[in-house]
Amino acid sequence: MATLVLTAVGSAVGGPVGGAIGALIGQAVDHTVFAPARREGPRLVELAVQTSSYGSQIPKLFGTMRVAGTVIWATDLIESRATSRSGKGQPSVSTYSYAASFAVLLSARAVLGVGRIWAEGKLLRGAAGDFKTATGFRLHLGGEDQAVDPLIASAEGAATPAYRGSAYAVFELLQLADFGNRIPSLTFEVIADDGMVFVSTIARALAAEVSGTTALAVGGFAAAGGSVGAVLAMLGEAGGAWFAPSGAGLVMRDAAAATVVVADEGFAASGKTSARRARAVAAIETVPRTVSVGYYDAARDYQAGVQRARRPGAGLRDVSVEVPAVLEAGAAKTVAEAMLARAEAGRVRRTLAAGFAAMGIAPGDCVEIAGESGVWRVADSSIEGMVTTLGLVPLVPASLPASATSGRVSGAVDAVIGVTILHAFEVAGLEDAGLSAPRMTVVAAGTGAAWRQAALLYSIDEGVSWVAAGATAAPAVLGTIAVVAPGASTTLVDLRGAFEVILAQADMELRDADAAALDRGVNLAVLGDELVQFARAEPLGAARWRLSGLLRGRRGSEAAAGAQAIGDRFVLIEADAARTFDLPVSVLGRTVRVMASGVGDATPVETRCLMTGASVVPPSPVHLVCAGEVDGSATVRWTRRSRAGWRWIDGVDSPLAEEAEAYRVTVAAPGGTRDVDVVVPTVSVTAAERAAGAVVTVRQRGVFGESLAADLIVPA
Repeated sequence: MATLVLTAVGSAVGGPVGGAIGALIGQAVDHTVFAPARREGPRLVELAVQTSSYGSQIPKLFGTMRVAGTVIWATDLIESRATSRSGKGQPSVSTYSYAASFAVLLSARAVLGVGRIWAEGKLLRGAAGDFKTATGFRLHLGGEDQAVDPLIASAEGAATPAYRGSAYAVFELLQLADFGNRIPSLTFEVIADDGMVFVSTIARALAAEVSGTTALAVGGFAAAGGSVGAVLAMLGEAGGAWFAPSGAGLVMRDAAAATVVVADEGFAASGKTSARRARAVAAIETVPRTVSVGYYDAARDYQAGVQRARRPGAGLRDVSVEVPAVLEAGAAKTVAEAMLARAEAGRVRRTLAAGFAAMGIAPGDCVEIAGESGVWRVADSSIEGMVTTLGLVPLVPASLPASATSGRVSGAVDAVIGVTILHAFEVAGLEDAGLSAPRMTVVAAGTGAAWRQAALLYSIDEGVSWVAAGATAAPAVLGTIAVVAPGASTTLVDLRGAFEVILAQADMELRDADAAALDRGVNLAVLGDELVQFARAEPLGAARWRLSGLLRGRRGSEAAAGAQAIGDRFVLIEADAARTFDLPVSVLGRTVRVMASGVGDATPVETRCLMTGASVVPPSPVHLVCAGEVDGSATVRWTRRSRAGWRWIDGVDSPLAEEAEAYRVTVAAPGGTRDVDVVVPTVSVTAAERAAGAVVTVRQRGVFGESLAADLIVPA
């Protein structure tokens, strides 16, 4: 009877849709919660897979939900080519990258925003709003005044819809290298409403004729997968609510609804007492042994979770109910236990005879029987003569909150990329062969552990033109100097001095190196402008390290030894973390500007490199000695060095690495200064110059310029 009555009411209120709602409500009134019935409500799996087909349902979102959405527009793959050259005389290398622009429809009602975004299960956008892959991004919230997206309009023309009333996201030139050069499967954390949402609020938004309040609130809900009636029926089942006619509409009620006290007047109304006061109890086997509730668990990045309630006693039947709403584990457990308790209470059915005054009590109302305890829900009612007969089902009080765990949580890592840290410098070539062009070395890392690469540009004409230089190499280990070691000999191991450095990230590490490893060039670092090797790296905590067992002034950088200041750069030189660029000879003596732009950089990061020639000019001569002659003059000798063969593995003279051996020598004395060019490592000082305390300065001449000076004061 209730089915027919409520179907008629629903049709009167809401037309065919209202009729469907009424029919479903009537079925809920006529049967217990777990009576077999065909359900076509939403399912947990429906929001997990991104689609792009016509006719796909777009859910109406409430609270905060993770949904895949539907691709509604996309470009073909966009190919980009970058050409770089590793060195002078080397062939150019072309690299290709691919990107795509597309739009994803998220909700059939307006939303407040989008939080995290997953691509292939990994975070594309973190909780802080940072993207892990380069892309442009716009979110259209779904307002009724929503404007057309400019990118879609530029491609599709004047007929482009604005999708007013629907929320959608637009990605512009999403780089696809991380996703196999295809548009990845995305899921979005959509914030449609602020905070928890009552199921009655959701019901009222879906069907205007529904009103009322219920105790159950959810973190999020997606209304999709079936008719409005099916969605409302599922919400009512989960929350222990039901629908009853109220004026021209329906009201959603639960156990907390107001009650009406009725008296059992069966004796006075008629002599059919046994019929009107019948009480039936179904067998315990009709009640499920277990009830399982599937739900979305926010603690598990909105993955599906299951909570179960069990009862003791006889019975074999298990019931599974999918509640495609966001719940905490404890709340889902509470729902399962409440559903099981309602099923047990539903075994009892009572028929009560009331007087004519009770004819206003309708199915769905709550009543108390005078002189008895407990609250009952009216399942059906009939009027015969002056007697109102009510079919009653007992209500159970709200379940106490249950405790439960979400189980093992293995959510996607939300590592922060941070901004790019960029260093560019010129040092002597790290190979044993001399370089044929000035070389700039570029290293980079990020302030966040997820930083991977940044696009590079450089300019040799103070920004008038820029050269696209591809991307940075692997993240370098770098930081700043916190404690400066005093200057020390560059020919001995410094066992007393120590640097302390602070690395850019806590997870960056340094390691010790034995003598053999040091000989191979391990643990070579730039500190300020000096190249230093260290044998011992001691962690001090908070990304701070103490470096000792120092080899100073490596590869001809002794002039910078001891010239560091606190805050100067520290960069560990590793082949896979450095990009090198061979530049034209014209850059010598000039500054090269270098610019990097990573995913986490709001604006490009820039640094400068002064090209002094350190990579191509000879190192300064060493071992200057003076020998007096019988005529009072003196002969100054020295040992040349080479910018090739730094390891000196064969024990003989290092290769010259220049076109010819040549030196410019300056002899300065109080009586005057003279320059002399020589092609052997020796020069004569006159007796007068020697007597005046002359200073001899020697510079080796190379293909690209002169070395730094080596000085000797000639003893009188």
